[in-house]
Formats: sequence, structure tokens, C-alpha cells
Amino acid sequence: MTELTVTQTLSIGLPIAFFIILLEAIISTSQKRNLYKKEDTLCTIGLLSGNMAVVFLTKGLTLAFHIFLYQFRVFDLAEYLPLWAMWALSFILIDLVFYLYHRMSHRISFLWAIHMSHHSSQEMNFAVSFRQAWFGPVSKIPFFMVLPLIGLDPTIIAVAGALSTLWGIVGHTQMINKLGPLELILNTPSHHRVHHGANSQYIDKNYGNLLIIWDKMFGTFEPEIEKVKYGLVKNVNTFNPVKITFMAWQDIIKDMRNSENFGEALKYFFGPPKTKHKAEIQ
Repeated sequence: MTELTVTQTLSIGLPIAFFIILLEAIISTSQKRNLYKKEDTLCTIGLLSGNMAVVFLTKGLTLAFHIFLYQFRVFDLAEYLPLWAMWALSFILIDLVFYLYHRMSHRISFLWAIHMSHHSSQEMNFAVSFRQAWFGPVSKIPFFMVLPLIGLDPTIIAVAGALSTLWGIVGHTQMINKLGPLELILNTPSHHRVHHGANSQYIDKNYGNLLIIWDKMFGTFEPEIEKVKYGLVKNVNTFNPVKITFMAWQDIIKDMRNSENFGEALKYFFGPPKTKHKAEIQ
């Protein structure tokens, strides 16, 4: 039933997403804003294809893993909370775990090697939201496994996670300005443009997906003031999705091989990313 529900959610959401991409591209062309570039979009399709292949291979296993873990839940939340509260709590905690995962993906070298591909575009449009890392679905598993353990129903996690992912598409655009009071709570396009910025004050800011409250609580919030320069501090200068996927890994492996001792090698793997692809961690 869960698989069907998730499929139904995506079958409704994805056509809407593709429609707004098409609409944005048409408006961009008519207004001569040049928000879409052929090579960049083809690269996004290549990265998305690899990501979807991994999703296809791991989706059922991940759900089965969550169902298995749910047997060992610490709290039986469904016994104490009404269904609507379970859904609300699931959305909130999924977003909190995503914030932590996303923040660590910018702060830990091997996770950044996976996540970097999403930031490799120098464009900002709805299509960039589909520029997903090939190994992202695997790297998320250790973080999101906590949700069934604390008592969230795996079926609700699956559907709420799919809906949250669809919201993430909305933030990747230059066509939507600030949204008034919604800026206080939601991760709006303005907030997410900051996250994709290579400006020094924008680096490693605004990690939320659905909500911006975590960034405000944990000191990683930055409002959009200066015009955003999209991409990396040192851009990849390639539209080859295979090269983009593995280039940071090649640097890590090279540094580990040249390290003087095992401790230094571990630092290259688990420490902050090198400045070659992004600025110094703040």
C-alpha cells in the first residue's frame, strides 16, 4: 500500500514539476533572461538518471529496512497521537533530519563528494532541483533510519518524504521573489537561492528543505540581500555527469594516498572539504 501511495504522490507531483519547468523555460526565453542552457540541462538529466537508477535499486530495501527497525521503536507514538499529529510530526522530524544530513553534507569531506554535484550548476532554475547526486539515496540511509526507531510509521515517512521532496523543487528558481510572512517559516526560493550562492556570506547557509526555522535556531541562516552568484567557489568547468560525480572522490583518494599517517588519511575522508571546490568552512 505504501509503494502505491508514494507512486500516486509522485505521479501527481512530477507532472506538475515538469510543467513549471516548461513554463519557466518559456518565460525565460520570452523575457530573454537565459535561465536555461542546453549543456547544463543535459548534465542535469545525466545526474538525475544515475540518481534514479540508485533510487530504483534501493527504494524497496530502504522501506523494508525502516519496517524492520520499526519493530524496535523506542516510543509507540501511534498509540498516543492522533493520525493528523503523526503526519505533522513526521513532516517536522523529516525536515530536521534533512537539515542535519544536509549540513553534514557540506561539512564532511566524503559526504560533500557525494552532494557537490547538486551545486555544480552555475544556473538557478527549477530543473536544477533534479540535479541529484548518484549516491545520495545511499548516504541518507544512516540519518533517516532514526525516524522509525523513535516511533514514526514507515508508511507515513515514505509519503511525507515524497511530498517534502516535491516542495524542494519550488526553491530552485529566480522567478519568484520574497513571499512576505512565509519567509519567517518556510524555506522559500529566496532562502534557497542563498544556499546555492558562491558569495562568501552565502556559503554553507540555509540548509532546510521545507522549513527555515532550523537554520534560524542553529545559526546557519542568511537572508538574500546581495545578488547571488550561483555555483561553487571554484566551478567544475565540465558538463560531464560522470566527471562531476567522481571528481571530488578522486581528490580525496589522492590525498589519502599521499597522507603521512592513518590519522591524516582519516582527516581527509571525514574532515571538512578542501577549498578546491568550496570555501573554507565558516
